[in-house]
Amino acid sequence: MSIYDFNVKDTEGNDVSLSEYEGKVLLIVNSATKCGFTPQYNELTEIYNKYKDQGFTILDFPCNQFGNQAPGTGEEIKEACRLNFLVEYPIFEKIDVNGENEDPLYTYLKQEQPFTEITGKGATKLKLALKVMNRNAKKDDIKWNFTKFLVDREGNVVRRFEPTEDLKDVEQAVMELL
Repeated sequence: MSIYDFNVKDTEGNDVSLSEYEGKVLLIVNSATKCGFTPQYNELTEIYNKYKDQGFTILDFPCNQFGNQAPGTGEEIKEACRLNFLVEYPIFEKIDVNGENEDPLYTYLKQEQPFTEITGKGATKLKLALKVMNRNAKKDDIKWNFTKFLVDREGNVVRRFEPTEDLKDVEQAVMELL
């Protein structure tokens, strides 16, 4: 099994094979347009624009499982991202990243890069929020919006970044793979 064996849906409901991205460095992110981490769209757009011509792209999967922070249809979310954050990278249909309706891509990503810990700026606040919500999450579940998975040019899932990790560290890891 490889990342390239998965099909996902675009915002119009069309099947997209991830094999279309073979040979590229990928950053796969579950996002939300009404989240405290939503400003990360600005930095993600900067990283994308800086490295897109070197074989890098971001694959964005909106997810409404964390506090209903991704309201609207996939198409509405895509439009909001294009207008508010100048996002040009692919945005796919809204999915579940945990639970019984979890997208198979995310099952695979979590198997390849299990959860370790929440670190970085805002880690204490996020840990407290998760504890207060007592979400009964499985250990390797996605904890919140803007969890990122880095995939190398061969399709290996090489790293997982929690939402609180510094995007400068994400950018450095991308640069190393390019």
